Amino acid sequence: MTSRPTTFVARLCASALLLALVAGCASGTHAHGAAAATAPPATTTAAAATTAAPASPVQDTTERITVAWAGGQATGDTGKVAVPLGATVEIVVTSDKADELHLHGYDLSARVPAGGTATLRFAATIAGVFELELHGADRELLRLQVG
Repeated sequence: MTSRPTTFVARLCASALLLALVAGCASGTHAHGAAAATAPPATTTAAAATTAAPASPVQDTTERITVAWAGGQATGDTGKVAVPLGATVEIVVTSDKADELHLHGYDLSARVPAGGTATLRFAATIAGVFELELHGADRELLRLQVG
């Protein structure tokens, strides 16, 4: 035999559960029926709004340096070339003869084929002045001033 307070609590819980189910059905969030099948979930709407927002333009902060080596002469960005500390640097070298580029201080190198192009791309994280040379020709193409 159950006591009167226990029966009352059980009926109160059952009533609260029934009320919650009825409220859920009335709001259209139940698992069955047309409302649930056609209404998109709230997260989909939020994602669509985020996707539709225009993207902000990206600034290209790459410092591009170009040098050509032909007939024993360097042309283009030669001499002392300054770039800010922290910049991304891209040095593009074309050559009429096969050789090897070497950037001292950063100890970067690349093979440049005859009639072709080689590119050194790096973050300028070391301040100072650094020589870029063609090893085979034993010639300085430029001095890179970082900072």
